[in-house]
Amino acid sequence: QVQLVESGGGLVQPGGSLRLSCAASGFSYSRYSMQWYRQAPGKERELVARISSDGGSIYYEESVKGRFTISRDNAKNLVYLQMASLKPEDTAVYYCSAYVISRQYWGQGTQVTVSS
Repeated sequence: QVQLVESGGGLVQPGGSLRLSCAASGFSYSRYSMQWYRQAPGKERELVARISSDGGSIYYEESVKGRFTISRDNAKNLVYLQMASLKPEDTAVYYCSAYVISRQYWGQGTQVTVSS
């Protein structure tokens, strides 16, 4: 079955950096685009970044452009979200997601807290 497992979250000071990782299994990973979402307390879950199956097409939500970088390693079934210049408003649970055969799958999420 499809499994997505995130790691790399934590507490970081404003201006700091974190790298999130997501390990995917149970599907033909290299054939599917991958996404990172986040959900802050009391807010809707929002798409942060998306990367196409071959990495050639990338989308970023406006507020993270220039600060976050999504990438993938198709040999290792991994997708990353490198986050820099973090702000308190980036505090959220971050989820890895894949849309596979008409169904959207989610990881368990990893907490990112930006605070001094």
